[in-house]
Amino acid sequence: MKLTVVGCSGSGSGPESPASSYLVQADHEGRTFSLLLDLGPGSFGALYRYVDPADVEAVLLSHLHPDHCLDLCALYVGASYSPTAPWRPAAVYGPADTAERLVRAYDVAVPPGTEPAEPGRGIADYFDYRTWQPSQQIGPFDVTVTRVAHPVEAYGIRLTERAGSGASLVFSGDTGPSPALTELASGADLLLIEASFLDRPDNPAGLHLSGRQAAELGSAAGVGAVVLTHIPPWHDPDRVLAEATPHFAGSVELARSGARWTIG
Repeated sequence: MKLTVVGCSGSGSGPESPASSYLVQADHEGRTFSLLLDLGPGSFGALYRYVDPADVEAVLLSHLHPDHCLDLCALYVGASYSPTAPWRPAAVYGPADTAERLVRAYDVAVPPGTEPAEPGRGIADYFDYRTWQPSQQIGPFDVTVTRVAHPVEAYGIRLTERAGSGASLVFSGDTGPSPALTELASGADLLLIEASFLDRPDNPAGLHLSGRQAAELGSAAGVGAVVLTHIPPWHDPDRVLAEATPHFAGSVELARSGARWTIG
């Protein structure tokens, strides 16, 4: 399993990176299977550095805040209007109202009695929308999810490669401290975990993690390595890393746009 950071900026795109998006690839049925964890603002364009977006077979949404899903609108435009269009519709996994959320983001109201300006299938009909189940098979991966602590319906996602070494990757999405995420991450090879806050006593509860809290969660789960992500542009990533490092005995790294890991 290979992980490539397409975008890792928290709460929006940043000066060095698009917003949340991670490319995960593995061999499957004689080809490379490519899926995305989230597709936040700016990540669709950056994706061209690593893979043809037409080859993405699934998009897994941790939740429907704009910094995690809005570049599905750009993917839809590419799939509909690029020179190689139409593209095979990707499967989009997310909360039950994912299609409706994207319609609100993309569609523009037209005057009563007029026809929509765009021909063909709209964004609500283009993708193969699938509501998260506790477990599902997606290409070469067994994928399990759990609700995490966030103000909206949000999920931690675990991918386990069915072939070879059975490598495992857990993505926290956005979450505050969460026993359910600790359980989901138990024994994972790599934990890609948000660290949006500096370590302060007055941080809002049930919203995000600090670097220290992310490292402590990784330690409690017994993961092999921790990668800190979703750091917003107003925080110094190196300070977040410094706050995390004493609380995890193994490797703690920062996610950076373009960084890659081979897992397993």
